[in-house]
Amino acid sequence: MAPEKEAGARALPKAIWALGGVSLLMDVSSELVHSLLPVFMVSVLGASTLSLGLLEGFAEGTAALSKMFSGVISDWLGKRKALAVLGYGLSALTKPLFPLAQTIDWVFTARILDRVGKGIRGAPRDALIGDLAPSHLRGAAYGLRQSLDTVGAFLGPGLAIALMFLFSDDIRAVYWFAVIPAVLCVALLIWGVQEPDRKKDGKAAKFAINRKELANLSGAYWCVVLVGSVLTLARFSEAFLILRAQSVGLPVAWLPAVMVVMSLVYALAAYPAGLLSDRMDRRFILMIGTAVLIVADVALALAGTIGTALLGVALWGLHMGLSQGLLVTLIADTTPPTWRGTAFGLFNFVSGFVLLAASALAGFLWDISGPAATFFAGAGITALAFVGLVLLCRKKTAKA
Repeated sequence: MAPEKEAGARALPKAIWALGGVSLLMDVSSELVHSLLPVFMVSVLGASTLSLGLLEGFAEGTAALSKMFSGVISDWLGKRKALAVLGYGLSALTKPLFPLAQTIDWVFTARILDRVGKGIRGAPRDALIGDLAPSHLRGAAYGLRQSLDTVGAFLGPGLAIALMFLFSDDIRAVYWFAVIPAVLCVALLIWGVQEPDRKKDGKAAKFAINRKELANLSGAYWCVVLVGSVLTLARFSEAFLILRAQSVGLPVAWLPAVMVVMSLVYALAAYPAGLLSDRMDRRFILMIGTAVLIVADVALALAGTIGTALLGVALWGLHMGLSQGLLVTLIADTTPPTWRGTAFGLFNFVSGFVLLAASALAGFLWDISGPAATFFAGAGITALAFVGLVLLCRKKTAKA
């Protein structure tokens, strides 16, 4: 085996490590806000859980629409970094709006703009990783980026817990601290990542989305989109994990611990799963992750204690680590380089609008039947995704 294939993470380009650091910093900022947002909206601003579900779903749907166009534009221009800087910069600018919010409208505006920023940066960043990573290390590259992203996702809530104790549960005061890592994130992206010169590989993408252009995307790619969409329908907003923990008695000051637990497990699983997927069938690992989500949903549906709820949260994080990096790796595997931005954009577009439906459904079921109905529904839909993964993607998404 060649030395570079044995080196693992050490063989990855420095720019991929920098992109991981960028994701880490922005997630510290975003999850500091998000880990307290359900309580802030429901308890401080008086929103209903249905309103929360609609906001989260609509925010992700908006992000999905942005991802589609930013991915197409990045292929059309042949430039990805500038769009990533724009997206991260917009998200950074929204952070002061959360502590200033006096009504749901303020939160709605800030959340939508933040997700637009996420949408603008998502597809170009993921495509940029595909451009930078050697093909034999692609799973490791996406797994590393996802893992570092998720390190930020548990550091943010952990910081929120400490600050909530320091400021006596003053959520507005805590929210101001989210501005600092957001600014550092944009600075690291600007000065720490250099975009490679892209060589043309076949027909370049056009600045259009139509049936003729979409014919350039393979059946294997659409199979990944289908399975990812069903999983997204089953995996609604993590805001409902926080509300579930609160419903079994977790104190308000400790609610960010939900995201700490989920993100810690996610971070520990993501890179090993990506590394392993470079050595075996990615589909098999994804099937394991899907089965884990079914168990997580059942645990959360039946939870009567804080410990059981946190077990379900941990299993949810394990599922994320075993699935999210693999899905984006499979997108890169099944797409030619000149269409990579478009492929990621379309994948995220579809997933985002499915998440809108999933979060609205979760909020509706919670309001009329309680949390158990929400998570049992998630388990049922995940079972369909598992069957679909076995029957529809047996060959198409297997590693070549």
